[in-house]
Amino acid sequence: LHRQAEQTCRQLVRTQEEHERLLQAAVEQAEGLEHNLRSAEAVLAERAAQLKDTQAQLSRNKLLIKDLREENRGFAVALQAAELKQKSTEEKNQLLEEQASALKQLIGKITPASLSG
Repeated sequence: LHRQAEQTCRQLVRTQEEHERLLQAAVEQAEGLEHNLRSAEAVLAERAAQLKDTQAQLSRNKLLIKDLREENRGFAVALQAAELKQKSTEEKNQLLEEQASALKQLIGKITPASLSG
C-alpha cells in the first residue's frame, strides 16, 4: 500500500509538472498574442493618422480646386469681354480705314480740280 501511495504521488507530481508546463506554454502564447495585438494596434493607429492626414490634404486640395474654378470663371468672363472689345475695335478700325480711303479719293478728286482752276 505504501508503494502504491508513492507511485500515485509520483504520478500526481508528473501530472502537476505537465500541467505547469502546459500553463507556462499557454502564458507564453498569451504574451505572444498580446504582443502581436499591441503591434497591430500600433500599425492601425499609424494608418489611421496617415488617413487623417490624407483626408486633410484632400480637403485642402478640394478648396484649392474650387478657388481655381472660380478664378478661371473670372478669367473666362474677362477674356470674353476682351474679345468683344477687340472685335468692336477691329470694326471701328475697318470703318476708319474705309473713311480714310474715301477721304483720299475725295482729296484726290478735289486737289487736281483746285490746282487746275
